[in-house]
This record gives sequence, structure tokens and C-alpha cells, in this order.
Amino acid sequence: MALRQIRYDGDDILRKRCKEVKTMNDRTRTLIGDMFDTMYDANGVGLAAPQVGVLKRIVVINVDDETPYVLVNPVLIEQDGEQIGDEGCLSLPGKVAEVPRPEHVICRYYDEDLKEKTIEADGLLARAICHELDHLEGVLYKDLAVGPLREVEYEDE
Repeated sequence: MALRQIRYDGDDILRKRCKEVKTMNDRTRTLIGDMFDTMYDANGVGLAAPQVGVLKRIVVINVDDETPYVLVNPVLIEQDGEQIGDEGCLSLPGKVAEVPRPEHVICRYYDEDLKEKTIEADGLLARAICHELDHLEGVLYKDLAVGPLREVEYEDE
């Protein structure tokens, strides 16, 4: 697999709606692997295909370093509750803002073999799913923020 170039805020591709994946082929499987490699290399917990310049409805997520998810053509079918917290993005490095999200979501998607599945998520995973699905519609978290973008403050390790 390989690292892909992450697109940053201001790149027009981040504002475009992605196209549905109709077939799974070697090129798309390579893209998925590259997306995981790119996400892990950048210390992210999620990455959407447009963030690496590809207008396909594909998202990869791993919030706990144990459970990687590949969501192809994902759709939220249920959401409830609310959480408000800081959110960042690999396409807006060094920035965070408070963003309201549902506390609980159910998402229908297809896996790498284009088998239909659902995922039920709470907390951080629910936030990550909503954040990445927004990318597929050309929406960035800063569009939904309830406060200003702030510089990330890292603690000394």
C-alpha cells in the first residue's frame, strides 16, 4: 500500500459531493488500503476518499486502534441524542472546534465485498461516522461548529 496526499481546506474537491461505488475492483481495494495507511500515518481516526482526492463514497474509520471499519456508500438511517465536543480533521491540521453531533447513530453501508451491513455506534465512533459522512457531501466540520476554530494545544509527552 502507499500513502496518498491529503487535501487541505481550500481545495475544491473537499466541497464536492461524492459518487456512489457500484463495483468493487482491485483499484478500489488499493484505494481503501492506501486510505488506512494515510490515516494511520497522519494519526487520524477517520478518512474519507475526497480527502485523498477521490470522489467516491468510501470512508475508513478506526477510533480504538483495534476495530477498523470500511464504509462504502454509507447512509445514516437513525440518529438520536446529542453530544458537543471538540472535533478536528486531517484536512484542517492543527485546528479544532466544538461541533454538535448525535450521541447515537445507526448507519447502513457496504463492506469491501459490497455486502450490506449496519453499524450502531455511540460517542466517539458516532462522531467519527457523522464527520466522515459529511465529507462525502462536501461538508467540513467547521461549517457545523458552534464556536470558532482554535489552534490545537498538544500536551508534552
